[in-house]
Amino acid sequence: MPELQCHDFQETVSNFLLRHQSILDLLSKSQEASSRVNRAITKSVTSCGCLRINAQRKPLPQEANLSDMRSLFPNHLEGQLCDTCKEIIVNEMGKNLFYFAALCNTLGINLQDVLEQENDKVTTLGRFNMT
Repeated sequence: MPELQCHDFQETVSNFLLRHQSILDLLSKSQEASSRVNRAITKSVTSCGCLRINAQRKPLPQEANLSDMRSLFPNHLEGQLCDTCKEIIVNEMGKNLFYFAALCNTLGINLQDVLEQENDKVTTLGRFNMT
């Protein structure tokens, strides 16, 4: 099976988006999809327990430099997603991507251009991107 390209996905979304054509519908559906991703991750902690969050402020040593930052800022997650939680989260992320592509279509923006521009910005700024 050939690798799916952004253009192909954007075209598929364009062909199958029927009900939510209004920019207002797309904005609200996009926000809802993002919330569902957050909720699915939260449930993997609170309902399933396959993930745990262990978060506290980590002091930054005075002698730390930019190259130390990655190791100094943990993601606060412990454990691994179980197959069920992973499947749910991937599904919700897919819906999120669907509505993002639909927004791109409605606004006349090429999704591939968005990805390339962001990649160029991140690679150009490197560690100074600070995202």
